[in-house]
Amino acid sequence: MDRPHDPVHAQLNALRRRQILDAAATVFAAKGFHVTTIADIAREAAIANGTIYLYFKNKGELLLGLLDQMAEHVRRDAHLPELAESDIRTFLKAYISYPLLALTSENFELFRVLISEVLVNDELRMLFAARISQPLVATTEPAFRHWAQHALRADVDIPLVMRTISSLLLGVILQRIIGDPMLEARWDDLPDQLTDIILSGLQKEQP
Repeated sequence: MDRPHDPVHAQLNALRRRQILDAAATVFAAKGFHVTTIADIAREAAIANGTIYLYFKNKGELLLGLLDQMAEHVRRDAHLPELAESDIRTFLKAYISYPLLALTSENFELFRVLISEVLVNDELRMLFAARISQPLVATTEPAFRHWAQHALRADVDIPLVMRTISSLLLGVILQRIIGDPMLEARWDDLPDQLTDIILSGLQKEQP
């Protein structure tokens, strides 16, 4: 679709892509992934069915495109690589906040659709890992290694710690998706709470 060295065409492509993704978000959230058709999304976007296939090859690509869009918005605010030179608590809180910030009220139903589909769709699960999970690890692992040298125990296994934290966050997200009114009410408190637990634990300091 892209024409080399044609910024106007690239901008028009970006606008059309956003139009399609906005329509897909509306329909997926309202009807769910399996019931939604490309025709439904085209109708919502007021474009021809075939136009969607010029930008996305299937519904799974549309769902991932929506996740990419949400992740990019949060990534701009998180500035995780730059935080490596701050302090360990500030960095870890930002790392924990990263996925939680994306689960806003307007994205909640879309997250429900995404998670349910990733669990049963092998192709989408592999795409999710390749385009979302693995790039996040690659982006943030150097910062974790920086803190391993300056503020963490020498025996900390960085790759395993990162995946443990990610698993903890996924569990919290799933619990809210299932329906937990306390999590919904105190969602903004979670980054501080989880950061304290990871860095300090729950046990009282012994005299």
